[in-house]
Amino acid sequence: MNGYEIMTVFRDSLKHFWQAQTSQIYRELQTLEKNEWIRATHVEQESRPDKKMLTITEEGRNELVRWLKDDTLKSSIRSPMLMKTFFRGECSIDENIEYFRSLPKREAVFPAGSEKADSISDEYKRTIQDPYKALYWKFTIDFGIMYEKMIREWCEHCIRELEGIRHENFTD
Repeated sequence: MNGYEIMTVFRDSLKHFWQAQTSQIYRELQTLEKNEWIRATHVEQESRPDKKMLTITEEGRNELVRWLKDDTLKSSIRSPMLMKTFFRGECSIDENIEYFRSLPKREAVFPAGSEKADSISDEYKRTIQDPYKALYWKFTIDFGIMYEKMIREWCEHCIRELEGIRHENFTD
C-alpha cells in the first residue's frame, strides 16, 4: 500500500480504537522503513503524481508477529467521553440529557452509517487478496459496529435514569 491507502485503512476501520494523525502515520512509516521493517518502491505514474508503495519485509513480518504474541502489553482506555461523563454532575439534568442524546452521533465510528462497513470490509478483502487475513480486518469493523450499538444503548439507559430523576424532582 502507499501512505494514502494506509490512512484510508485507519479512517475506515481502525479509528474507533486507535487514533493517528496523518503526520503521525507518515512519521511511523519512516521509522518502519529506517528499521528495515518495510521497503519502499518508487512508482512513476503518467497522469498522476508518482507514489511510494510500501511492502512489509521478512524482518518486519517477524517483528509484527513478535509484537502480536507479546501478551505483557495491557490495553489502556483513555476516553475523553468517559472523563466528561464522570464529571457531568456539574451540569444540569437537562444539559446532561442533551449530552447523551447527541453523544451517539459524535462517537460514531462510521459517520456515513454502518451499512457501508460491509462494503469497506469487502474492499479490503479484494485489496489484500487473503480471505483469512481479511477476516481479522472484518473483526475490527464488527467491533466498530458493536461499539456504536453499545454507545446508543448506554446513552438511552443514561437518559432514562436522568429522566426518572427529573420526574421524581418535579413530583415531590
